Amino acid sequence: MNIQNLQASLKKGETYLIISPENRRYLTGFPSSAGYLLITKTESVFLIDSRYIEAAKSKITCCSEIALLKNFSKQLPKYIDLLSIKKLHLEGSLSVSKAESIKKICCCDCLFTKADKEISALRRIKCEEEKNKILAAQAIAEKAFDNILTFIKEGVTEREIALTLDFFMLRNGAEDISFQTIAVSGKNSSMPHGVPSDKKVEKGDFITMDYGAVIDGYHSDMTRTVAVGSVSSKQAEVYETVLKAQKNSLEVLKAGVTCKDADAAARDVIKNAGYGNFFGHGTGHGVGIEIHEAPTLNPKSKDILKSGDIVTVEPGIYLPSEFGVRIEDMAFITENGFENLTKSPKNLIIL
Repeated sequence: MNIQNLQASLKKGETYLIISPENRRYLTGFPSSAGYLLITKTESVFLIDSRYIEAAKSKITCCSEIALLKNFSKQLPKYIDLLSIKKLHLEGSLSVSKAESIKKICCCDCLFTKADKEISALRRIKCEEEKNKILAAQAIAEKAFDNILTFIKEGVTEREIALTLDFFMLRNGAEDISFQTIAVSGKNSSMPHGVPSDKKVEKGDFITMDYGAVIDGYHSDMTRTVAVGSVSSKQAEVYETVLKAQKNSLEVLKAGVTCKDADAAARDVIKNAGYGNFFGHGTGHGVGIEIHEAPTLNPKSKDILKSGDIVTVEPGIYLPSEFGVRIEDMAFITENGFENLTKSPKNLIIL
């Protein structure tokens, strides 16, 4: 259906040339490190090399033709002629050198923007099957969270925490991890995207863990902040402020709400508590075949939430050289509200 939906946006003589691994997988359901997908108004051709050709022919059912990729610079002009292609729409993610090489070998107009616009619009709205894949990935991530709570103690390192999360997810069915796992503690937790180090967890530390699992190409994303031993009154205040902000943003989510307003619902709580200068990133983003997709929840966003969006809600407060707190859930947007896809507890946990 994805290819058919994309074909509906084409006129006669127009063609999409899909090269990015994420878009190829989204449109065909087939993962590969290379390949080219040509989509016209009525035809779709998948060119794939000898490493994947047998598997592609047995698994891909949505393409008109699956052909062996031998020499793209010779094959593309032949298909342009065979399919009567007048306009070739390219992805904006192509490197300049790749785009220039394609322009040199084809004898038609090469255009940008349409491919990204149409594919992004399709990808942002998740069907039930896509939602279930993300739920399956999230279920593994949540089991990893339960497991890590039994592992964290004084003396373990950030790197050990991250590796334990990763190993658990991969051992329990994840195809991959969603991104490089973040596990930062103490003063390091004030860095939103800090890299796990050999720093050892100490009593009184906050530990922020941002991670996810991948199932059948679809990502999950969650963040939890926990403490070890005890917390100060300031730590408790900041944690409760972030939690209140996160819940406040969740409460406004539904189709038709602007992403700017969804961001403001969290940001205003943090600002009113006196920590506005310590929340620098957006409140959330779409999640799917990539970890960051449309729409975006930030103060400058022009996006409007639609039924079928899956977005993160992840406000935070980061006090330099002190500590940081971030709490993140994923929400499936509906006409009248949202379904929270994240079930792990988010009350302050002190281990």
